Amino acid sequence: RKVYAPATSLFFAIKGSRRNGHHFIGDLYKKGVRHFVVSEEVNRSNYPEAIFLVVNDTLDALQQLAIYHRQQFDIPVIGITGSNGKTMVKEWLYQLLHPDHNIIRSPKSYNSQIGVPLSVWGMDAHHTLAIFEAGISLPGEMEKLEKIIQPGIGVLTNIGEAHSEGFSDQLQKLQEKIKLFAHSNIIIHNGDNKLISDAIRQTGKKSLSWGKGPHCDIRVTSLKKSSGSTAVNLAFHNSSYDFMIPFTDEASIENAVTVYAVLLYMGTDPVIIKERIQQLQPVNMRLELKKGINHCSLINDSYSADLSSLDMALDFLDQQSGSTKKTVILSDLLQTGIPAYELYRMILDKLQKHHVTRLIGIGEKINNELQQLVLSPDSSLAIELFTSTENYLLQFRSSQFREETILVKGARVFGFEQIVQLLEQKVHQTVLEINLNAIVHNLKQYQALLKPSTKVMAMVKAFAYGSGGAEIAGILQYHKVDYLGVAYADEGIELRRAGILLPIMVMNPEESSFDALVENNLEPEIYSFKLLQAFNSFLQKEGLQQYPVHIEIETGMNRLGFAVSDMERLGDLLNLVSSFKIRSVFSHLAASEEASQDKFTQHQYQLFIEAAQQLKNKVNYSFDRHISNTAAILRHPDLQSDMIRLGIGMYGVDSSGSGKLDLQTVATLKSTVAQLKQLKKGESVSYNRKGIVNRDSIIATVRLGYADGYSRRLGNGVGSMYLHGQLAPVIGSVCMDMTMVDVTEIAGVQEGDEVIVFGKELPVQQVAAWAGTIPYEIMTGISQRVKRVYFEE
Repeated sequence: RKVYAPATSLFFAIKGSRRNGHHFIGDLYKKGVRHFVVSEEVNRSNYPEAIFLVVNDTLDALQQLAIYHRQQFDIPVIGITGSNGKTMVKEWLYQLLHPDHNIIRSPKSYNSQIGVPLSVWGMDAHHTLAIFEAGISLPGEMEKLEKIIQPGIGVLTNIGEAHSEGFSDQLQKLQEKIKLFAHSNIIIHNGDNKLISDAIRQTGKKSLSWGKGPHCDIRVTSLKKSSGSTAVNLAFHNSSYDFMIPFTDEASIENAVTVYAVLLYMGTDPVIIKERIQQLQPVNMRLELKKGINHCSLINDSYSADLSSLDMALDFLDQQSGSTKKTVILSDLLQTGIPAYELYRMILDKLQKHHVTRLIGIGEKINNELQQLVLSPDSSLAIELFTSTENYLLQFRSSQFREETILVKGARVFGFEQIVQLLEQKVHQTVLEINLNAIVHNLKQYQALLKPSTKVMAMVKAFAYGSGGAEIAGILQYHKVDYLGVAYADEGIELRRAGILLPIMVMNPEESSFDALVENNLEPEIYSFKLLQAFNSFLQKEGLQQYPVHIEIETGMNRLGFAVSDMERLGDLLNLVSSFKIRSVFSHLAASEEASQDKFTQHQYQLFIEAAQQLKNKVNYSFDRHISNTAAILRHPDLQSDMIRLGIGMYGVDSSGSGKLDLQTVATLKSTVAQLKQLKKGESVSYNRKGIVNRDSIIATVRLGYADGYSRRLGNGVGSMYLHGQLAPVIGSVCMDMTMVDVTEIAGVQEGDEVIVFGKELPVQQVAAWAGTIPYEIMTGISQRVKRVYFEE
């Protein structure tokens, strides 16, 4: 699903319980992948350029390759396991150690049978330290991960209820976990837990324990919590160590002491540890607070479901709900190892303690168990149960939620993102109709002007020019455009959530969005040295390499981009880093639609080509070049280079004004007549009495205003709307939610009649001309509260 560099990718067709990787070979081959590891028969005649490596077990092959790769490096490796806190400890170790080391570590929580080999595969000669986490859910799994990670330093965070289903008891699970340390030099662990201490002692391995007990190697002698921070004092080898951490919860304190113990073992100066540890940053646990329908607040935690994360989510619900009602939408909890009756009784107790007013339970287990449980007579918790997400969606009504805080929490397999989308849904009687057939027709009109080798980047920024990003992107993906372009990371995230797999370039990346970019496989534009260095630092922290980026060169727009004179310095800097690789280099034409500026357009192109060549010579590899926009496709066919960017033309607007293309109208903005008024000569309409009727008139109030994107510049007779085959001029000022039009000369108008604001009958170009602006502004200005309706003819 994520292909950065298809020509140099090796795809392992792994068979899982729900998906078979062999089914993706065809799509990947079309994307340019040519090397495959398979365990099933493949019709190779369908893939004449592909190489297939046939093995008995593709997952085992991936792991064996990772083992071989790991053996090529002799650097310190920290291996972390435990029921909870693995990712937190790993990320905090990185925060504390990265100033002194070039660290490779597991991306996010890549700790599974697939995640671990992918993590280890990132090791290269530049790294001086590795930190990998390992998680298991069944006996026999850890031996495989130990051979891949081969940690010299072992860290056991704790032993708890997560993923207990595959084990007979806590001891068996613990014994399986500590197999990660079979060849470690040291095991660092919580000495206050007797089960852990006894099990590690039986291994005969050297250990370093921490805790409050007198038998612990590192003793926690005091903890003093204050507002937002905790003062910790430790005793070790007849020395005392004190430090502050910016957290007060027990889990964070345990994790902080764990990382302190690791750094002491590694010989880090306690003065440095003290300085750095007080600056620890929290790790994003993916709890998202959003605005919901009907004045609700929405907490989206639709990624995981276990007791520990439920506690965190309920705490967050308390923080955000204030005095409002609380609804929890919860799926089955999987792999807890706790008997179902006991588990769901515990859940009910937690919900009641947090004063949750309504539980919507989804899943067969929660349905079966909660039907048998009886609430206490004084409980105010209302319970609604459904066997599946699909069953719940069938009866979903937005009116069921109003002025409350809603926590949506479920395991990924339940697909709760569908529920989240409904709870965020915006509706409005005025609609923007999108003709998907017209999008395809217009795309083909422009493709007919291109050389066969020229790629197409379709611009779907600004909500696809107001038409709806995900829906438009879906039809473009089906018709095989090469790239999508968006303005901001949020737009790209929406496309990924909608199942869009095409490469996506983000033209205005922000440092705050780096994590979201990488999480969603979005490719940022890099336009300055400051941004380049910031993104490089982020990728290093994430342990990522060869991440695709796009370089913008300034040639005359004077908006964003590296100067042509920066190419030598830029090339030298790019050669020093391995975090990312250039996917394309591009520039923006300032006036490609204007004949009077053709000389300047050609000048921009020459500057761009020379700068791109200079950069290519420096980095010594190829990338795509693109400068041609919608107008240039028609007016400057010699500027096509490797790719073009198609924007407004796809939506039916010929920005070149040539009239040579048979473009179809894509978007039609419609509303309805709310009320008709009979006015006498001299009466006024709307605010400030600027609309005065000079005869007895019939005035129609239309359900659309400037809050919907209808410009106030169109008021007082400047603009018109189309109904019953005629134009009705706007009278008076455009209001926030309503606009009045004079329908005196139009026969038969009734309340509820359809009104065309722009569309085939009234082109958006005409509306833009009335408003003294361009079609882009009119289309992108349509409010998100206006419902989008998509259709195919």
